[in-house]
Amino acid sequence: MSLLQDWRDVAYSQETDQKQLQKFWQDYFMLEKGVYEKLLAAPDEAVTGTVKELAEKYDLSVQIMTGFLDGINDSLKTPNPIEEMTEDTVVSLEFDKEKLYKNMVDAKAEWLYGLPAWEQIFDEEKRKALYLEAKKMNTIVKGKKIGRNDPCPCGSGKKYKFCCGRNA
Repeated sequence: MSLLQDWRDVAYSQETDQKQLQKFWQDYFMLEKGVYEKLLAAPDEAVTGTVKELAEKYDLSVQIMTGFLDGINDSLKTPNPIEEMTEDTVVSLEFDKEKLYKNMVDAKAEWLYGLPAWEQIFDEEKRKALYLEAKKMNTIVKGKKIGRNDPCPCGSGKKYKFCCGRNA
């Protein structure tokens, strides 16, 4: 079984008691926060190593490190091969700062995008702009509804109901 599948079986188990699962995620989020604090302290440093080495470096189990790698993968400059990853797979934690911040906002992980280390990376104005950009990513904007008596948008000069709206 792959590391990722093992992680997902534990993290998203339907058989596990809800309280146990909630405790699991609370513990995971605290460990995740600790790793991000270390990564953001030196944001331009390219951290690489095997999954096992990085787990040891950040004082995590290989399983928790796998979950961390799964979570950060979309924010990396070069995504890791997480689907077929083993303990000996060399991975990189070189992340795109803007993408990481926006993904944290998108995941509603305030404990991560609110870390003080972000203040050293982006000024307040930039953080606000990235926050708004992340919020807009999933917003669907519908165009103005065309009324029956409005001019037809095709440019014919006729009313909508006598032109393109006739077939609608």
